[in-house]
Amino acid sequence: MTPRSSAYVGHVVHARKRPRAHRLRYSVFYLLLDLEELPDLDQNLRLFGYNCAGVFSFHERDHGPKDGSSLRDWVDAQLAEAGIAIPGGQVKLLCLPRILGYAFNPIAIFYCFDQAGRFKAALYEVSNTFHETHTYLLPVEDDAADTVHHTFDKKLYVSPFIPMDCRYAIALRNPDEHATIAIRESDREGDLLAATFHGRRAALSDRFLAATFLRFPLLTLKVMVGIHWDALKLWIKRTPVFRHPPEPSHSVSIVRNPGSPPDVRVRTD
Repeated sequence: MTPRSSAYVGHVVHARKRPRAHRLRYSVFYLLLDLEELPDLDQNLRLFGYNCAGVFSFHERDHGPKDGSSLRDWVDAQLAEAGIAIPGGQVKLLCLPRILGYAFNPIAIFYCFDQAGRFKAALYEVSNTFHETHTYLLPVEDDAADTVHHTFDKKLYVSPFIPMDCRYAIALRNPDEHATIAIRESDREGDLLAATFHGRRAALSDRFLAATFLRFPLLTLKVMVGIHWDALKLWIKRTPVFRHPPEPSHSVSIVRNPGSPPDVRVRTD
């Protein structure tokens, strides 16, 4: 049987506009994991482990409540709180796996589908380098659209070089042969930062994982090192630094009215 999970290989582009221009681009891959299929992947793939050690692995304690409990149950509970039900539907998570036991996901996305395969909600799980995480839950208003649009206020401190009084605008493609997420962050003066991931689908297999390990050795560690390296370059450019406020008292923000579609242009270069 063909796995419902897959991989996406592509690149990430970050472009900062103010107060100091800064741009970076790097190659990356993500896994799109069907939460119900994880035990089968663990059994059928020699290079992938589920809640155990492996060259590549996925641990439920890395996401959601981070206590090792069922992520599917947690997602269903958050959806119920938002008045959304997907009985018999699929939940897929786009994320970086652990590689040799280490992972850091600046953003991971839960795609929630009903039994008919309609895209009903997205959960954006944002993490910073201070071991803090916050999730934004938004309904999908037009489940027939190839790309959905969400806007919401920033709740979690992410970068020392970006203020808290900001708003996100996201264009999210329903994953098929390609997966795309485009994020624009802005303050009262306008756009501050644009970030895009665009990837092409690949079958999730041991052959793919072996080739990916050779192509992207220690990718998850490089993500963390790259964040700090770029922070150093921004500091050298004398980019202003903003105070780190306390982490939000609640771990999930339910955005019941996502707002009108923002003008977010998807870049693939």
